[in-house]
Amino acid sequence: MIALTATQCTAQPTPKRALLALSKVDHTLAIIDPASLKILARVPVGPDPHEVIASADGKTAYVTIYGGGSLHELSVVDLAGQKALPSIDTKPFMGPHGVTFADGKLWFTAEGTKTVVRYDPATGKFDWCMGTGQDRTHMIYVTGNGKKVYTTNVSSATVSILTDSLMKPRGFQNGPPPPNGSAGGPPPAREEWVQTVIPVGKGSEGFDVSPDGKELWTAGAGDGIVTVIDLATEKVTTSIDAKVQGANRLAFTPDGKLVLISSLRAGDLFIFDAATRKQIKQVSTGHGAAGILVDDDGSRAFIGCTGDNYVAVVDLKTLTISGHIAIKGADGLAWATRP
Repeated sequence: MIALTATQCTAQPTPKRALLALSKVDHTLAIIDPASLKILARVPVGPDPHEVIASADGKTAYVTIYGGGSLHELSVVDLAGQKALPSIDTKPFMGPHGVTFADGKLWFTAEGTKTVVRYDPATGKFDWCMGTGQDRTHMIYVTGNGKKVYTTNVSSATVSILTDSLMKPRGFQNGPPPPNGSAGGPPPAREEWVQTVIPVGKGSEGFDVSPDGKELWTAGAGDGIVTVIDLATEKVTTSIDAKVQGANRLAFTPDGKLVLISSLRAGDLFIFDAATRKQIKQVSTGHGAAGILVDDDGSRAFIGCTGDNYVAVVDLKTLTISGHIAIKGADGLAWATRP
C-alpha cells in the first residue's frame, strides 16, 4: 500500500478566497475554506515557519523560515495545485520573519542581518535591501506603492520608517556638473531611502497601520504599553498604559474602529476602541495567542493560539468565540484571494 500525504488525499480545490494558517509543529501550511472552516490541504514547508503572505493574484504563498534569526529560507507554495514549490535561499539575508506583498514585490525582514529586503518574483532576484541598524527587525508593513516601509525592532524598542525620497542633486566640487541630456543642464534629482527611528514601548513587536493610513499602533510585550504614532509628522502622539503584558500581534478592523491585540502571556485577545483609546473587552482565546487576521468585512477575527494547537474564531459583532480550527502550533495567518 502506498502512503499518501494529506495534500495528495484532498479532492477539494482551493477556493478563490482561502484562509492560510501555519503550523509550527507539523511544519505545514494549511489551506482552509473560510466559509466552512474546513482544512482542504496541508502543504509541507520548511522548519520553524513563522509568517505567511500570498501574492497579489492569490496563486502563490510565501512562508518565512525563521530559526530565531539563523535560517535563510522562504518556502513557496502553489495554492491552486496545493503543493510545495522550490524554496528561495535568502542568503546573505538571515532569519527572514515579517513578510508582505506590495507593488508586485515580496518584502520581508531579515532579523539576523538587521535588514529589510525586497524580492522580485518576476526575475527571481533580490532587487533592493536596506539595513536598519536596529536589533530584531521583526514585523513589516509596506504601503501599496512601495514607497514607505514600516518595521518594528523588538530588542531596540523602536519603529523604523523607511521612505523612498527624491532628493536634491548633489553639488559638484570640481568643475561644472555633467549634462543630463541637455547641454549645460542641471544634474538630475536622485532617489534615496531615508530612515526615521522612533522609540516605542519595550519589546514592541506586533503593529498595524490604521485603514486611513494616518496612525501606526504598536504594543510592547515587555511593558504592556501601546504606542500611537502620527504618520504625517512621524511623532508619537499617545502612549497607552494598556497593561497587555506579553503582547504579540496587533490589528485594526477594516473600518478602523477597533484595535485587536493578542497576548502570548495572558492567552487573551484585548479589544480597544481606536477613537477613545480605551479597552472595551478582553476575550479568552487560548494559550499563546499570537497571529491575528481579520475578515475583510470585519465580521470575524482569527487568532493563532500556539499553545492550544488551534486557530480561535472570534465573532466581532458579539466579541465572543464562535469556533476553532485545529492547527498544531498555530501562528502566522494570511488571506489568499484570486480574481
